[in-house]
Amino acid sequence: MKNVFLSLSKIACFVFCMLFASCSVNRAKVDDSLKKYFDDNKVDGCFTMLSNNDGKVTVYNLTLDTTRFLPASTFKIANSLIGLETGIITDEKMVIKWDGIKRSNEDWNKDMTMEQAFKVSCVPYYQEVARRIGKDTMQLWLDSLGYGNKNIGNIIDSFWLNNDLKISADEQLGLVKRLYFDQLPFQKRTQQIVRDVMKQEENNAYGLYYKTGWGFDEKNNNIGWVVGWIEENRHPYFFVTVVKSANAAIDMKTVRLNITKGILKQLGFFNGRM
Repeated sequence: MKNVFLSLSKIACFVFCMLFASCSVNRAKVDDSLKKYFDDNKVDGCFTMLSNNDGKVTVYNLTLDTTRFLPASTFKIANSLIGLETGIITDEKMVIKWDGIKRSNEDWNKDMTMEQAFKVSCVPYYQEVARRIGKDTMQLWLDSLGYGNKNIGNIIDSFWLNNDLKISADEQLGLVKRLYFDQLPFQKRTQQIVRDVMKQEENNAYGLYYKTGWGFDEKNNNIGWVVGWIEENRHPYFFVTVVKSANAAIDMKTVRLNITKGILKQLGFFNGRM
């Protein structure tokens, strides 16, 4: 197993990451025309995008953009990075055996590779990864990333689900930007594997990479995430969508992606012209 302690180069990366842990909202353009996508779905939320081409930031609902929420399954980005870097996950093809417990999500009830677990957002797989990483090592890496409030509490396999750990959309945007450019304190191989498993759609016009998440805050509001980037003509545009709703019957899986893709379409994406 690789040494989990930071080398001098990684300490330098740590300092860099702490200084640039999020994308500044001071230069953001507030676009209230995006409100209609949340209103049409009867939810609250925010959207933020950073164009790497010109550094422009577009935001709807600046207040929620800087509010921290539980990351839910978007934490699989960080969990994968840490698992790979420490050798807990050997590569994206590493299998963790099903524990035999039948869960309501049938996709989870089988042996699974990391790549498969990421795609179907398999909570048990990544809970086992977190247990194998251990509390001290996990804390070390979250500190080095400057990940949200960096609080993992006392339960190693659910802190990203139980509101101990929290992160803002602005901070998530900074994380995926640094991931894209190999600027996180991990080996390039580690970051490349995670970028690859985040790919959801690719054709001649664009590539769409993201991780979703869904959980509940302390007031039992649904919190939905879509975190990633879209790439057109070799230019990346990083984005984060947060959806918040008190409606227990909300179809979050559909709503969060419908809002995200609707906004991206309005902003001119999916045609290969950006």
